[in-house]
Amino acid sequence: MQVRIRLDTGPPVQRKRGKNRSLALGFAALLIPVSLMAYALGFWRIASDLGLAGEFNITGIFSHWQVSIGAALLLHVAAVVLNRYGRGGVLEIPRVLSPRLLPLRRSGDSPGARASRP
Repeated sequence: MQVRIRLDTGPPVQRKRGKNRSLALGFAALLIPVSLMAYALGFWRIASDLGLAGEFNITGIFSHWQVSIGAALLLHVAAVVLNRYGRGGVLEIPRVLSPRLLPLRRSGDSPGARASRP
């Protein structure tokens, strides 16, 4: 006995840009409270070190305020980038974080100059 199951065909695969904009907006909305919580932990640790707040009971790598505030900054930048992409902009990395600004080559080198050297 053979059983044949017929399934309806779903929507065709879209080959257009920007089809994940709603997903990007969802992740950005979730990243904003997480970054605020990391900021709060970092500033609580600073205030605890200065004697302005109660004892900070978190141990491990996240007990350092530098780690908390650094993670909060990265999460905040990620949320901003995803928000821009989700609202119809292009997915761009901020210019400060762009690898083009890193000194990978000497100032006189051009991409073709290396290949022509003996």
